[in-house]
Amino acid sequence: MHNRCMIDPRLLTLRVFAQCGTVGATAELTGYSPSAVSAQLRELQRVLGMQLLTKDGRGVRLTATGRFLVAGSDALIAEWESLRAAAMEAGDQVQSDFGLGGFSTAAAQLLAPLAATLRSTRPRLKVQVLEADPARCFDLLVAERIDLAVVVAMQSDTYVEDDPRFEQTVLLDDPLDVILPCDHPLASRETVTLEELASEPWITDAAGSTYRSLFTAAFTAVGVTPRIAHEAVEWETQIAFVGAGLGVGLLPRLAPLRSAENVVRLRITGRGKPTRRIVAAVRRGSITSPLIQESLDVLQVSADRILTARPEGDL
Repeated sequence: MHNRCMIDPRLLTLRVFAQCGTVGATAELTGYSPSAVSAQLRELQRVLGMQLLTKDGRGVRLTATGRFLVAGSDALIAEWESLRAAAMEAGDQVQSDFGLGGFSTAAAQLLAPLAATLRSTRPRLKVQVLEADPARCFDLLVAERIDLAVVVAMQSDTYVEDDPRFEQTVLLDDPLDVILPCDHPLASRETVTLEELASEPWITDAAGSTYRSLFTAAFTAVGVTPRIAHEAVEWETQIAFVGAGLGVGLLPRLAPLRSAENVVRLRITGRGKPTRRIVAAVRRGSITSPLIQESLDVLQVSADRILTARPEGDL
């Protein structure tokens, strides 16, 4: 935990516990030992004169009082973040540590270049990048392990859209392109429609996954039922399957194809063009921070460059 907050750190520990639900997970997120977490929570109860926790099997859970206190502290944290951002801007200062988190493609394609840029423009700034899924990213934001997360909105809408602890900025609507074997009859085209590929053997994510739902919705929009021949969880695996001639697949524009053997990328036109929305999420109140604003600008430039360059010049 960065511990840059004037608010009692024991309250921050309680908020992390409310987020992840166990003392062990709270310890892992905050960097404290489990015994230190327990001691902080007990001490907070004693100082406030409130029962915030109650036994629940072998563990503990929040009481109604604890839940009310945590929910009510959202506005307090947001006010502090806003005040800190304004004070930094007034003094033309930036924080000394800056944490970034995001899913694998975003970490590689957006956050790594951002970290490199910040290291160049602000050599005294300590930047840390953590690869994490969306749920983990929001845990890390609450624990103040990171200050900015890049996530797929469709994987995080219950966290960002309706959660008063966070605010978001749309970075890009990331189109999904189709990838084909180089010897496919349509491989020489620049664009293709989903209808033209309806009868192809498709490679996609497992049933119940976010991307399987996105895949299904795209074909539903054009009134077609695709034939799913193979399943692949990782983009690299799907690219390899396509390169082996096992079928065709969808690949986000943000994900690089690089020099994959026997694979080409085409843009999709017509109805049902699938996209995924990529957003940057921060703790509410902190978005006016000069460092966060600078980071959002850099991320936007990188996203625009990728959208323009691919697939003609896949990076």
